[in-house]
Amino acid sequence: MRTAIAAASAAGLVALAATSASAAGTAAPARPALILTSPVTEVTLTADDEYGTDLNLSTYVVAGNAPIEVRATRANFKSPVVAKQYVKGKPVALPKGLVTDFSGLGKFLHVTLTDASGKKALDVDQSLCLNGDGSRTRPDAPATSPYPNYCNSNPFTTGAVWGLQTGWSASTYSYDQKPVKLAVGKYKAKIVVNKAYRDLFKIPAKQSTLTLTVNVVKGQDPCDPGHGLRGCLAAKAQKAQATKATALKAHAARPTGKASTPKGPKPDLVSVPAWGMSITKGEEGTVDADKEYLAFAATVWNAGPSPLVLDGFRRQGKDLMDAFQYFYDDKGKEVGYKNTGTMEWDPREGHVHWHFTDFARYSLLNAKQSEVVRSQKEAFCLAATDMMDYTVKNANWHPMNTDLHTACGDHTSLSVREVLDVGSGDTYNQTKPGQSFDITDLPNGEYFVEVKANPEGKLVEGSTKNNVALRKVILGGVKGARTVKVPPVGVIDAP
Repeated sequence: MRTAIAAASAAGLVALAATSASAAGTAAPARPALILTSPVTEVTLTADDEYGTDLNLSTYVVAGNAPIEVRATRANFKSPVVAKQYVKGKPVALPKGLVTDFSGLGKFLHVTLTDASGKKALDVDQSLCLNGDGSRTRPDAPATSPYPNYCNSNPFTTGAVWGLQTGWSASTYSYDQKPVKLAVGKYKAKIVVNKAYRDLFKIPAKQSTLTLTVNVVKGQDPCDPGHGLRGCLAAKAQKAQATKATALKAHAARPTGKASTPKGPKPDLVSVPAWGMSITKGEEGTVDADKEYLAFAATVWNAGPSPLVLDGFRRQGKDLMDAFQYFYDDKGKEVGYKNTGTMEWDPREGHVHWHFTDFARYSLLNAKQSEVVRSQKEAFCLAATDMMDYTVKNANWHPMNTDLHTACGDHTSLSVREVLDVGSGDTYNQTKPGQSFDITDLPNGEYFVEVKANPEGKLVEGSTKNNVALRKVILGGVKGARTVKVPPVGVIDAP
C-alpha cells in the first residue's frame, strides 16, 4: 500500500512541474528557493503493533532555480555543530538554533493530526534531510545530483553535507524517524514549514502548508509479511545496494610487477571513542551462560585524501586470501600496490563473509591504562556504514559499499574488493560475547575502552597519529547484575 503511494508520488512530482518548464533558450521562470508539495491529497499508513506507525505523509520539498546546499561541521568533540548554507559557492551562516546535530535541518516541519471528532491526536516537529529520497521534478532540471543519498550519522561525526539539486525533490520523511502511536482511523493532517525556514528560504504561504487526509489501517506492510515496515525498508535498501556491487569487483588477477609504495595521497585511518555501551550476558544453555560482558560499538573512518582499497585473492583450497593495498595519484590513477596481510573466511552467524585481518584492535584498559582484556574481534569486512566527515578533501559523497552485503563476498568467492572511502566510517556493533569484553571477574572501578586502527601497521597511511581513541567507563553493581556508567566526551553524551 505504502509502496504504491511512493510510486505515485515520484511520478506525480515529475508531472507537477513539467508544464511550467521553460522552453529551450528562454529564461527560467521565477520560482521560490524551496517549496513544500505533495502529489496526493490522501495517504494510507500502516499501524504495526510492535513499531507503531511511520509518519510518511508523501510530502516533498522541491528546489527552485538553484541548488540548496548546507554543510554542518563540528570543530572537535567539545564544540557545537555549526551549519552554513553555500550560496553560489560562498558560505552563509544559518541562524542559530536551526541545526544542532547531524540529522538535518532541525524542526523544519510542524505536523498536526486531528481525528474525526476534532481532537488533536498528534502534534510534532520533524527534521528535514535534504538528501532524502527524491527525483527530478521538471525537464530543465539537471539529470543527476552530486549530493549524498542520506543523512545518517555517527555520535562522533564531525562533518556533513546536505543538498538538494536544482529542480529536484526530497522526501520530508526519513527512515530513521521514530514511529508514532496512532489508533486505527481517519485523520486530517496539517503540515506546515516552520516560520524560521519560511523566512530563510522565502517560501510563500501557499507553498509552505499542506492539508491531507490520513487513513491509518491495521496490519503489517504487505511488502514483507512477518517483519513489519522496517524489515521491508531494510530489505529494499539492501537490494538497492546489491545492485551497486559490480563497481567493487577486485582486479581479475593478483597484481604483477614489483610492489611499491609511491609518494602521493594516502588514506588516514581515524579511531573515534567507543559508544553504545551495555552489559550483556552469555548465551543461555552454554558454558558462558553465567558470564557478563561489556558490549560496545566502535568506528574507524578514513579522513583521506585517498580511499583505502584492498583486494583479496584466494589461496587454492583454503579459506584464506592474500590481501593487497592499492595506491592512487592525485587524479585517482592506480600507481602502486603492497601485500598487506590476509583476508579470512568467517563462517559465524552474523558474519558469513571475508574479513581483512588486523584492521583494528579493541582493548579494555585499567585505570593505569594497561590492557586487562582484549576483544577477540580483530578481523573486519570494510564497508562505508557511517557518514563521518563529508567536508574533508576528496570525500566521496556516494560510496558504493554502504552495507556488509556489497563487498564481503561469499564462501565461493575467488577474490573480493573491500573499500573504505574518504569521509566514511566502518562501524561494528559489538553485540556478541566473542566480540566484547569478558568482565565477569573484573573488579568494579574505572576502565578505558581502547580502539586502535591498523594495530600492526600493515596498512600504509598518511598519518598514524590519530589511530587510537579511548573512552572511559565505570563498572559497578554486583556479580550477575553488573552496571556501566559512561561519562560524555566533551558535549557528546553517547553512552
